[in-house]
Amino acid sequence: MRVLGIETSCDETGVALYDTERGLLADALHSQVAVHGAFGGVVPELASRDHIQRVLPLVERVLADAGLSIDAVDAIAFTQGPGLAGALLVGASVASALGFATGKPVIGVHHMEGHLLSPLLATPAPQFPFVALLVSGGHTQFFDVRAVGRYRLLGDTQDDAAGEAFDKTAQLLGLPYPGGPALAELAEAGTPGAVSLPRPMLDSGTLDLSFSGLKTAVALRARDAANGGDPASLPADRKADIACAFQAAVVDVLVAKSLLALDVTGFATLVVAGGVGANRALRSRLHGALSARGAAVFFPEPRYCTDNGAMIAMAAALRLMEEARVSAPPNSASYSFSVRPRWALP
Repeated sequence: MRVLGIETSCDETGVALYDTERGLLADALHSQVAVHGAFGGVVPELASRDHIQRVLPLVERVLADAGLSIDAVDAIAFTQGPGLAGALLVGASVASALGFATGKPVIGVHHMEGHLLSPLLATPAPQFPFVALLVSGGHTQFFDVRAVGRYRLLGDTQDDAAGEAFDKTAQLLGLPYPGGPALAELAEAGTPGAVSLPRPMLDSGTLDLSFSGLKTAVALRARDAANGGDPASLPADRKADIACAFQAAVVDVLVAKSLLALDVTGFATLVVAGGVGANRALRSRLHGALSARGAAVFFPEPRYCTDNGAMIAMAAALRLMEEARVSAPPNSASYSFSVRPRWALP
């Protein structure tokens, strides 16, 4: 089964073609960093307009790279939510129009399910069951994953997600957009232990998380270091120490909670997905901590940690295979569509 996947939930336009027998055939991604950089964050209207310009050329490029026509595609998938409403509507309308024109079934995919399953793109791929740590811009969650579509929420953020805290701390320090990667790079130049920060909910005994207090603590330390002034004016080495301390606090919490999640479920496999999953410090610490206890950790390739079409195409293909196994193939008679900007998983 070949599925064309379209991702337009926020500020990246992603298209990919996934084959259930051969794997990922082709994918293409356009980032809107240059569009939003001048504003210090994503401007929803600009994001939607850029998706409109990019999505069809990317579809054509992916099909050309795969050496296939649209008629060789068995189904078309799009990110239905969560995300920016206008951006989601671009992908939904294009996918539905392509489905209508070709008579192919169209399936909406949960954006976070795409992230959750994205480590399955790797070789070797993890085997079910496993604990999934979703750590993207707006989500930090733990899931018990038994199979495709069988997810149980184990823990969630009570306020800011880790990615949000990274971005807001970067903005506080005057770092360029996108803030998370810039802060992680700066942290590598900092001196470990030079700044003391709390580890929120580290010893709570639950798998819930909280990063709002850490963000506030960083702001207080940074303003103290700047003598009450703007932390963005701090010397580069002082900013690096603050970034290093912040990253260490986040990583400490995520590693401790990951180990607790494995204890709670009894599983021996952890998968990590989402933008923060590309963080080198987090990857290194998790590899060390899990190997020490004989457990395994899987990550997508860094390019599949951020939003991408490959995860949407693959998630849809796995869903369709499961549906075909237990019921009739999906009905393609109706091509009406809707999007879900707010959509909990599961």
